[in-house]
Amino acid sequence: MGQHRDILVTSALPYANAPLHIGHLVEYTYTDVWVRFQRMQGHRCHYVCASDAHGTPTMLAAEAAGITPEELVAEIAASHQSDFARFRISVDNYLTTHSAENEELTAEVYRRLLKAGHIHRRTIQQAYDEQKQMFLPDRYVRGECPICGTADQYGDACENCSATYTPMELKNPVSVISGTTPSVKESEHLFFRLGDFEEELRSWVPQHIDEALARKLDEWFQAGLRDWDISRDSPYFGFEIPGESGKYFYVWFDAPIGYMASFLNLCRRLDLSFEQFWDADSTTELYHFIGKDIVYFHTLFWPSVLSGAGYRKPSGIFVHGFLTVDGLKMSKSRGTFILATTYAKYLEPDCLRYYFAAKLGPTADDIDLNMDDFAARVNSDLVGKFVNIGSRCAGFIHRLNAGRLADQLPDEALFAVFAAAADEIAADYEARNYARAIRRIMALADKANQYIDDQKPWLKAKNPEQNDAVVGIATLGLNLFRTLMIYLKPVIPGVAERAEIFLAIAPLTWTDAQKPLLGSGIEHFKSLLERVDRERIEAMTQEAHSPV
Repeated sequence: MGQHRDILVTSALPYANAPLHIGHLVEYTYTDVWVRFQRMQGHRCHYVCASDAHGTPTMLAAEAAGITPEELVAEIAASHQSDFARFRISVDNYLTTHSAENEELTAEVYRRLLKAGHIHRRTIQQAYDEQKQMFLPDRYVRGECPICGTADQYGDACENCSATYTPMELKNPVSVISGTTPSVKESEHLFFRLGDFEEELRSWVPQHIDEALARKLDEWFQAGLRDWDISRDSPYFGFEIPGESGKYFYVWFDAPIGYMASFLNLCRRLDLSFEQFWDADSTTELYHFIGKDIVYFHTLFWPSVLSGAGYRKPSGIFVHGFLTVDGLKMSKSRGTFILATTYAKYLEPDCLRYYFAAKLGPTADDIDLNMDDFAARVNSDLVGKFVNIGSRCAGFIHRLNAGRLADQLPDEALFAVFAAAADEIAADYEARNYARAIRRIMALADKANQYIDDQKPWLKAKNPEQNDAVVGIATLGLNLFRTLMIYLKPVIPGVAERAEIFLAIAPLTWTDAQKPLLGSGIEHFKSLLERVDRERIEAMTQEAHSPV
């Protein structure tokens, strides 16, 4: 089992202007499988998350809905939490970044950075919407790319030629909010001196992130680390900057501090030590699970802000790729995304968790949800190979031994093979190589089914003299099923819960794989998982494609 570990884990914060879709669930599954595995190992593993509340999009979405930003955030955060529950994402605390704890910590971090000389002021030019009387974020200006001339591009980067630029450089710029041509205005902004941390980051980054991503970050080092604008002008939905007038913290400044805030909220509720996990000399572990689109913020800005403010840096940043569906990029404008609630209305959440886990590894490669493959894989692996073992064996135990398992195993060597796989599978989970763990587990499931096929208990059961042998075979079959359930429990916790009820046992831990279950009573077998029905996939896809 090794040494006891104290671990704090976070997932990236979903934005509080829209409900979760299945693309989000790649990340929450990726995180939750790891968290559940650590807890099964007996480690103390806290998992916190929150809705990312601030910024112009929330402000405008609330205005369009005729409600306050606070009301919108509360409503969406509640929907995020119910999706977490539905997909069994075992988060210990879920907050929003528009919370007292986040305001308190953001002000504290800022004060420390200011005192240490890491903040300075500079006057900048910005696009301004005269009609709406507001400065426009880069993405709220669209126009023709100044490099290749492609029309309707955002104000920060061209989707066609990948050039980056400022909104002022766009040709024929238009405000996304009012449709008018923006003017250019000057404003004094506060900047974080990222360059102060270049040396520290150059040694920290390669040790805390996947090699391929570290190479990508090296390009940013070559280009030079630019100071980071951490302020925004009124009107803006966010926290006011202490000591400033009409200035607000940029959402990306207070969003990662939201990790600390959600944990602080948990600490105050459960009387835990915040300092134990966040002090600069902390010996605990801190991991952030994120998507590859926000690597820059989490590996350059965030560790620098933490270091500059006297807090500890993360132990590791774990990055995953994007989700495509049937080979196509998910896109709100194209309507090819499926809401978490829509999925759960038609299909079992554990099936999606399993399919994602079977494709996820330690690198940031994209994964594809192919609907035909999804149905085939779940039906073949989970229903056909795994659950089938339990349903094949349970009847014999009830019919021939009053629902009690045998007192010994007929083939202890086979059980030992399954028990011996625990370390390799644990190493795969630890390294976030879930795809490899699942391959190993399914190879064992094949072995278990092979054993039952070879022993043919259904034939032996026709001869009353063979009753003890049949009960022995079924007992071993159910023990192999239980071992597989232990190994799959981080991935399919809902099925695991139902299996624990069926086997009449306490919640399974990792070490349970080493000792067989003998002589105890089991419940009658009830279906643990239904086959994925093509018609239900069609109905779900239909609903996802219909205009809202």
